[in-house]
Amino acid sequence: MPATDADHADRMAAMPAGPTTVLRLTVNNHPGVMLQICGLFARRAFNLEGILCAAIGRGDTSRIWLTVDATDKLDQIVKQLAKLEDVLVIEERPEAREQVGAMAAMMARID
Repeated sequence: MPATDADHADRMAAMPAGPTTVLRLTVNNHPGVMLQICGLFARRAFNLEGILCAAIGRGDTSRIWLTVDATDKLDQIVKQLAKLEDVLVIEERPEAREQVGAMAAMMARID
């Protein structure tokens, strides 16, 4: 089904107003990994604008999409994430903002 102007408006409304980017993480999939990642952001006083997560492959790894502020702290956060044992891959994917925004808008309409 083709996207409408209303769908585009919903996606744009679901995205944060400031400059953001998307980080795509591949992580080990077990209890506590999300806590480690969110704890890192909390300790560094760095805001997470959005989180999407799903198991991939056989379920032993997960893909986490983080929408974050694209500020000067971003390099520091990426370096700190890389130090976490359960974070296997980190990619900055700013081109994925619209797709992540579409998922956020869809989830907002589920209520």
